[in-house]
Amino acid sequence: MKIAAILLLCMTLFHQGYNNAATSCNGRCGERYNAQNPCHCNSLCSQYNNCCNDYTQLCNATSCNGRCDESYNSQNPCHCNSLCSQYNNCCSDYSDFCGAASGATITDAELKSLSETLYTLDSNKASASQLVIDPQALVPDSQTSSQSDLSPGKLFKSLDENTLFSRPTYAALLNVLDNYKRVTGQAESFSSQQITEQETFLKETMLNTKLGRELYGFLYTKGIYGSESEFIEDLKNMWFGLYSRNNNVLDSSGFEHIFAGEIKGGKVSGFHNWIQFYLNEKRGVLNYYSHSFNGPWSNYPDVLGLQFMWDGYYKQVGSAVIGCSPEFDLAIYTLCYIARPGKQCRLSLGGTELIIQTYTWDNSSYGNGKKYIASAYPVSM
Repeated sequence: MKIAAILLLCMTLFHQGYNNAATSCNGRCGERYNAQNPCHCNSLCSQYNNCCNDYTQLCNATSCNGRCDESYNSQNPCHCNSLCSQYNNCCSDYSDFCGAASGATITDAELKSLSETLYTLDSNKASASQLVIDPQALVPDSQTSSQSDLSPGKLFKSLDENTLFSRPTYAALLNVLDNYKRVTGQAESFSSQQITEQETFLKETMLNTKLGRELYGFLYTKGIYGSESEFIEDLKNMWFGLYSRNNNVLDSSGFEHIFAGEIKGGKVSGFHNWIQFYLNEKRGVLNYYSHSFNGPWSNYPDVLGLQFMWDGYYKQVGSAVIGCSPEFDLAIYTLCYIARPGKQCRLSLGGTELIIQTYTWDNSSYGNGKKYIASAYPVSM
């Protein structure tokens, strides 16, 4: 009897230990589904409402704590393997817990060095004789919301269109800028000609200029791209891939938001390209009000933080790199988005720091979990 009682007690304690283990995620994060378990600890448990009580504490899917080098799981909001830097979907603490991705690390020093090279190679930028601007009223940040027109004249006094717009990269940009419906909530669709125009813009800026080839060469040496065709295909998705900002329709893209500008919620959203500003001001549908920031550069490219009214819609601060070529704009935003997605990116132009802020689009993705570019612009402060 005593032996039977001892065996019964051992069995009871074993089952109690098993049940306690099966109701906790301790040591179980990311495990495969097992129907025998009363609760679960994988990325699908939140969807099926059957996570263990300590899942969030022990298996936080937005942290790399305990997840380094895990297999790719499309259900996870961010990732912790060696490819996440390439696909711009690492968790924010990836470098803290897992170190930098092999072959894809881009240091701040490399960003500054490469941006200086791109700055030097921008042979298509406007010269002081080709572009003349008149910034006029300078306002403090506290007054940017006042919607006061403090500048009687236009921002752009003169532009040598014959010279600049005849260059292939400028001509390619002009062909793409007019392909969009600016109000979000209206689905975008493109003809075969417009798709060709997108591809031409990328090839002219990134493959047919020394500046673009310098960027590709750098990213190639980092192992981020293995060929020019892969590079261009990824930029096409990153910049021109459609996603929904409003009304659950495919109404927006990184290019439309940053280069062309949009209207959302009764105000201007995005709009960070100087050529688009010039074209709309020339047509009389954009009224320049003031600027709240003027960069320290004495020639082009320069940076301005602009206040303006765009056909009845106000932009409180629309920062833009002024006077640069289309390839320079595209290159620095692409570089910063790849190297510092969703963060500030510190560049150097002529020995002076330029900070670019990038944002990822987190509500949808392309390819194997890559994120579209949501926004990128120069920080004006």
